Amino acid sequence: MGNSYTTPTNRDWGREPIERTEIIWITIAFLWCLFMFGWMIAWHWIGNQNMKNEAYRTTPEAYSIKLADQLTKYPVRKDEASGEDVVMPPPGSDIYLAGMQWQWRPIFELQKGKTYRLHLSSLDVGHGFSLQPENINMQVYPGYEQVTTVTPNKSGTYGILCGEYCGGGDAVGHHTMLGRIYVKE
Repeated sequence: MGNSYTTPTNRDWGREPIERTEIIWITIAFLWCLFMFGWMIAWHWIGNQNMKNEAYRTTPEAYSIKLADQLTKYPVRKDEASGEDVVMPPPGSDIYLAGMQWQWRPIFELQKGKTYRLHLSSLDVGHGFSLQPENINMQVYPGYEQVTTVTPNKSGTYGILCGEYCGGGDAVGHHTMLGRIYVKE
């Protein structure tokens, strides 16, 4: 009564010496694993894909005050397409964007080649911040204010999408959770 179709000729096969070619392949695989592990660590510093950002504890109420202050501090106009407020902060300023069911607010108008400190937070549940067509993706949570430095290098209209299912059982508006950033010359 055995567990295989054919019985091994040598029942003590686990004690047989490993062949030279097998040792070479095991060594190559081990060295490749070490190289890839080191490359992942090094790529964090030499790759440009990692955003340098800060995170702070906040509350939705405190963040809402920052949003309201921004609307009164910087010139505001109404967006022609949606009627929403468009904030035009000066270069080098801190700008505040909030995700809430089912919208990103406010809409920004930024200057090409100028640097801004973008603050992101959620006022209700976790959201996914996805800036298109740049393919920048971040998770945004209530209670946390994430800050990253952005310098738009192309003029045009950028779309902000929510890449995280944010509606619970009644996510009828999740697919409409869109925001915009206009970049002007």
